[in-house]
Amino acid sequence: MGLFGKGFTHAGSGISKTAPKKKGFFRYWELFREKFWKLIELNIFYTLFFIPLIAAAVGLILMLSGSLSVNVSLILVIGGTLLFMILFGPATAGMMKIMRNFFVEKPTFLVHDFLKTFRSEFGHSAIFGFLDCLLVCCVAASFYVYPKLAEQTGSKIYYVMLIVTLSISLVAILMNFYLFLMIVSTNLSMKNIFRNSFYLGIVCMKQNLFSLGILAVVVGGILLLALKTNMMVLMIVLTLLPFIPGTWLALMVTVNSYPSIQKYIINPYYEKRGEVNPEIELTRPASADEAVFSDMGGMEKPVDLKVQPVKTSKNPAKEHKGKIIS
Repeated sequence: MGLFGKGFTHAGSGISKTAPKKKGFFRYWELFREKFWKLIELNIFYTLFFIPLIAAAVGLILMLSGSLSVNVSLILVIGGTLLFMILFGPATAGMMKIMRNFFVEKPTFLVHDFLKTFRSEFGHSAIFGFLDCLLVCCVAASFYVYPKLAEQTGSKIYYVMLIVTLSISLVAILMNFYLFLMIVSTNLSMKNIFRNSFYLGIVCMKQNLFSLGILAVVVGGILLLALKTNMMVLMIVLTLLPFIPGTWLALMVTVNSYPSIQKYIINPYYEKRGEVNPEIELTRPASADEAVFSDMGGMEKPVDLKVQPVKTSKNPAKEHKGKIIS
């Protein structure tokens, strides 16, 4: 391994099973480093479910430019938009299932587990995903409609309605930090998922504001690059979107939000039954008393792996030769 530097010629002291688990920021970067290529692979797979939305956008552009008939364009726009609104929730549930498995260190077969969750959680996730998309459309429309109405009528009430709409959308974003994670982690009803997501969105405000700030910086930066720069930069941004940063942000949300779901939703369920959450068993450091063999990770003496030259005799004639049995 000399090609990669001298550091690979020495074995370290190993990793102890009883080493404490990292949390928060450090936990994120640990998972990010370990799952880097899996995150890119998952991002590409997740982007495939945005094809209907892309088709709808292309249909709208062609209709506005007069390159395609109105009827065909409307079918493409409406059909693509509705299909995306239905698929968005199950696809997001599949992605968050993988993120949850990464977090609890559960073995994962990426495409298999994604599609299995897509099918098994289709009902609840499709409804919540559809409502999310509908809310985004309402917020986008409110930015255009309410200021226009306020100018035409001179009434300030429309600005109040705009603020109310934005407040509802903010609460919805905080709830989404928990909605899909709860769908793939529990067997709760839609009512309880919605109620618990609202509860956690308020109670865990510190983590939520951190996640919200990261999302605002990343999404805002992408929008500024896409809208305020030249065509070359826009093409670079569009080329990178299938690879990054969707799953990176999803991992950040999982690291920030899933411990709260464990603490307030999952752990109390097992404690009520006198049991221990099996996810905690997966991620907690192992006890030395439970091991069949002694774990020497972290205590082993580093070994020099450099290849030592083999010493040979200068006079080959003096070398000992073995007997040949006939």
